[in-house]
Amino acid sequence: MDELPLDQVQTLLAVVDEGTFDAAAAVLHVTPSAVSQRVKALEQRTGRVLLMRGKPVRPTESGEVVVRFARQLARLERDARDELGLADERGPARVPIAVNADSLATWFLPALTRVSQDPPVCFELHREDESHTTALLREGRVMAAVTSSPDPVAGCTVRPLGAARYLAAAAPEFAARHLTGTLAADLREAPLVVFDRRDELQDAFVRSLTRGRSQAGPVRHLVPTSDGFRDAVAAGLGWGLVPEPQAVPLLRSGLLVELAPGRPMDVPLYWQQWKLDSPALAAVAAAVTAAAAEALLPPSGSRPRGAGIPGTRP
Repeated sequence: MDELPLDQVQTLLAVVDEGTFDAAAAVLHVTPSAVSQRVKALEQRTGRVLLMRGKPVRPTESGEVVVRFARQLARLERDARDELGLADERGPARVPIAVNADSLATWFLPALTRVSQDPPVCFELHREDESHTTALLREGRVMAAVTSSPDPVAGCTVRPLGAARYLAAAAPEFAARHLTGTLAADLREAPLVVFDRRDELQDAFVRSLTRGRSQAGPVRHLVPTSDGFRDAVAAGLGWGLVPEPQAVPLLRSGLLVELAPGRPMDVPLYWQQWKLDSPALAAVAAAVTAAAAEALLPPSGSRPRGAGIPGTRP
């Protein structure tokens, strides 16, 4: 194999984006038979099955490589047109980014306001947990991501942003009712609030108190938004690990009490992005890195007790 024909690569991308061969044909203004022939030719050229023919169509692992390549080509073409001053009827540059809910609710949006809008840049934010964030990068659906994984996705670079601090907290009435003995023992039984079923940050905190011998209690309230999580803890539904910027005002007002002063959970955050010389992406990366340096703990700090645990809220 000495080249990947551009029309075949673009056709594969259209099929993945549209979900079916017929829909891709309509977008490309060709027949469904032509779409099928191009995809088959590309599979023969690469010697790999590139698509799982379901509804919707999904790329295989090899297909994800080609799809990411197609999206990067489109990005490079867009940047080249901008630098040459050629009109682009597709509108402003789009920068799709995956970001976790807690960053989105605290420091990330102010970072985007630092990005120059000359020329205009449109942000397309995908709120996902760390495992899906990695998948979005692999598939090429996003150009960059805030993640808790230091291991770069193939074709991506990674840089540390800093550490997000979480404080174990509860409403005063909840603490008076449920946390009357040893904290480690009480937290194994007390109701708690979790972001979703993959959120293990509270379990990691309990394991840090019990030297890995236990986890948080069985009564778990699922609240899948950052502000909702904070409000649920303040309302007394359960205890939870609240991002420090959200917790501090409520601690000062007495709406929350800290359960273990001096025992925060610090989760490292990283910026992963395509290895692509794109002015728009470089501007976003610079703005995010600068904002993270102000809002997060220094990345050179001690490794958190909850780091590297699948399902933690990055």
